[in-house]
Amino acid sequence: MADGLDRIDLKILRLLQEDGRIGNAELAKRVNTSPATCHRRTQRLFDDGYLRAVRAVVAPEKVGRGSLVLVGVVLDRSTPESFSAFEAAALAMPTVLDCHLVAGDFDYFLKIRVSDMADFNRLHSETLIALPGVRQTRTFFVMKEVVDNAPLSL
Repeated sequence: MADGLDRIDLKILRLLQEDGRIGNAELAKRVNTSPATCHRRTQRLFDDGYLRAVRAVVAPEKVGRGSLVLVGVVLDRSTPESFSAFEAAALAMPTVLDCHLVAGDFDYFLKIRVSDMADFNRLHSETLIALPGVRQTRTFFVMKEVVDNAPLSL
């Protein structure tokens, strides 16, 4: 068990990953506790940082963001200041879903949603290559999303 979580806590986490819209009464029923106990446990999971948020998963193709692009980024230097400047700029880009500092051939990997290749081309030429400290980018257009945002196995 993870740091003080019992089987009920883990079940609450699993159920909320499956369906964040589940009501407290139904959640309590499924974990076999009273609604008050379930609410307290769920609140504690939030307070202790096990749960960060509950949110909807929007169908990207329905809102004009059907193309998924992964971008490897190499910075021109590896200093705390260059990392900080790049990260601040990436945080300000609404099309960036994820930004990860990585080890290996790249410094960062970005997960970006755009409408199509032309949309990405505009983003790349107007924004990505102008981000602070960017020396090189390598773009990977996702042809098929096999697993995306899978729930954690608990």
